[in-house]
Amino acid sequence: MKALSLRITAWITSLFTLNYRTHAIFPLFLSFQRVYIITWNVGSAVPPDDITSLFGPNVSDGNIDMFIIGLQEVNSMINKRLKDVLFSDQWSELCMDTLSPFGYVLVASQRMQGVLLLVFSKFCHLPFLRGVQTQSTRTGLGGYWGNKGGVSARMTMFGHPVCFLNCHLPAHMRNLEQRMEDFESILQQQQFEGGAATGVLDHDVVFWFGDLNFRIEDYDIHVVKCAIDSNKLPLLWERDQLNMAKNTELILEGFMEGQLKFPPTYKFDVGTHTYDTSAKKRKPAWTDRILWRLRRTGSPVPTHNAALQRGLTSWLGGATKVTQHAYRSHMSFTISDHKPVSALFSLHFPFRVDMPLVELQVNKEWCKASDATVRFTVASTYQRSSWDWVAIYKVGFRHHKDYQAYVWAKAEHATQVTFSEEDLPRDDCEYILGYYSHNMNSIVGLSSPIQVTRIIEQREANAFLLVKNRSRYTGTIISHFIRYVFLAPGLGQGAAKHSSEIWEWHPGWCSAAIAHLLQGLTYCAHVSEVAPPPPSKNPTKVVSNVCATFVLVCAAKIWFLLQRFSFVLLSF
Repeated sequence: MKALSLRITAWITSLFTLNYRTHAIFPLFLSFQRVYIITWNVGSAVPPDDITSLFGPNVSDGNIDMFIIGLQEVNSMINKRLKDVLFSDQWSELCMDTLSPFGYVLVASQRMQGVLLLVFSKFCHLPFLRGVQTQSTRTGLGGYWGNKGGVSARMTMFGHPVCFLNCHLPAHMRNLEQRMEDFESILQQQQFEGGAATGVLDHDVVFWFGDLNFRIEDYDIHVVKCAIDSNKLPLLWERDQLNMAKNTELILEGFMEGQLKFPPTYKFDVGTHTYDTSAKKRKPAWTDRILWRLRRTGSPVPTHNAALQRGLTSWLGGATKVTQHAYRSHMSFTISDHKPVSALFSLHFPFRVDMPLVELQVNKEWCKASDATVRFTVASTYQRSSWDWVAIYKVGFRHHKDYQAYVWAKAEHATQVTFSEEDLPRDDCEYILGYYSHNMNSIVGLSSPIQVTRIIEQREANAFLLVKNRSRYTGTIISHFIRYVFLAPGLGQGAAKHSSEIWEWHPGWCSAAIAHLLQGLTYCAHVSEVAPPPPSKNPTKVVSNVCATFVLVCAAKIWFLLQRFSFVLLSF
C-alpha cells in the first residue's frame, strides 16, 4: 500500500512543472510538440507567389511548433546553382518570407543538388533544440551524383534525439530493389558526431519522407484510374510497393504511415489536375510519402530521480509517443507533375528538458553606448567555446545569422558582453537578444522581446545646419545627435521622456575645428531652448532669416569640402 501511495504521489507531482521564467505552474501533459511535415517534388519549377495554404489553414495561430519542408528536384542547373551558392535559393527565401512573420525561425537547412530540407521552429523553442547537425548522401550514378539520395537534420528536442530524413529514391516500377538498396545505403552512411544517437535509426523519433517513388503493382493504368474515379483507394493501397515491402524488408521494420485517403499524387500534366496524358502515360502512384519510426529499446524509462540527475527538470511516466492527426495532399498546386503532401503530428515525450543552457539579463534602459551591456549566466553542464556569440535580433528574424549585430563571447569566464554604439539598431522595433553556441550549432539562450527606441533630440541648433519647421528638423547634422534607449517589456516609448538627456558626438565625419564649433552651437541650443523667442510676424524678417540660414549652410558645406580636400592633398 505504501509503495502504491508513493507511486501515485510521484505521478501527481510529475503532472506539473515550474516554468523557469514566470514561476507559474503548468500541467506538463499539455506540453507536447506539434510537428507539421511537407514533402513536394517541385519538378524544377519556379516557386509560386504564395504557398501559405501549404502550411495549413491556421498557420497564423501559432499552434504548430515546428515546420519541416522536404523538396525534391529543386532547379539545380549550373547557372542557377551558382546563384544559390552565393545567395539563398528561391524556395528557402519563399518559405522564410511565409513563416518568419508568424514567429518561425529556420533552425537547419541542407541541400544536395535538387534535394532540399528546411527545418523551422517557433523562436521560443530555440534554446531547447540543441546539437543541430545535417548530413547528405548521394546515390545517383553509383553514389557519385546527387540527383538521388537523402539529406537529413538531427537535433535534441527538449532532451530527446529526433531526426528528419528527406529522400529522393530511384524511379520506375522495376527499380523496387534499387530503392531499398539506396535507402539502406543512406542509413548506413549518415552518421552524426557526439551523443548516443550516432545513426539515423538511433534517434528516439525518425521522420522519413520525400519522393520515395514506390509504385502500384499488378493493376494496369485503366484499372488504377477507374479505382481513383470511384474512390476505391483501399484497392490500390493493397498493391502499393511500400506497403507490401514493410512486411518483407527488415530495413523498414518499425516504420509507420497513416492511411492513404487521398488520390495518388503522381503523375499529373503540369498546370492541370489531370493525370498524365503524354505518350509515356505514367501510371498514377503514391510516390510522395511521410512515415515515422520510434526507437525500440529494452531499457526502462528513466525514473524521476534519474531524470533530475541528468539535468532534466521534469518527468512524466510513459513511453515516447507519436500521433498523426492529418495526412493529406494539396491538389490546388499545379506547377509540378507531383502534388505536395503534408502530415501533422504531435510528439509526447516521457520527460522534458525545459531549462535553457544560457539565461540572458539586460538592463531596463540603455541611455548610451556604454550602457549597452548584456549579462548572462551559463549552466554548469554547458561547455563554452571561444566562437560563441551574443546577437541582437529583430522580432521576426529568419535564421540565426539574421542578426542586427553580434559580439563574441570569447572569454571563458566572462559573464557579460557590451555592444558598441555602431552596433545598436537604427529603428524603433522590438528586438530579442540571443546566445549562439558554436558547439551545438544553435541558439541556446534567448531574452524576452525588448523595445529598442532611437530618439532624435529635437533641439534648436541656432539655424547653422538645422532648419526647424514646427516639430520637424531637416539638415545634415541631426543624425549625429542620437540617444538610444533600450526598454524592457511593459515600458513604452513615453518612458524615454523622463530619462536623463545625454548627447553624444560622433567623430570622424568632419574636422576638429567644425566639431568644436558645433559643440558650442549645441551648448547654445540647450540655453535657447529654455525660453525660445516667439516667432516673428514680419515677412521680411522671415525671408532674411531663411536666406541667412541658407548662406550659413552653404558656408559650412564649403568649409567641410575644403577640410576633406586638404586631407586628400596631405595624404599625397
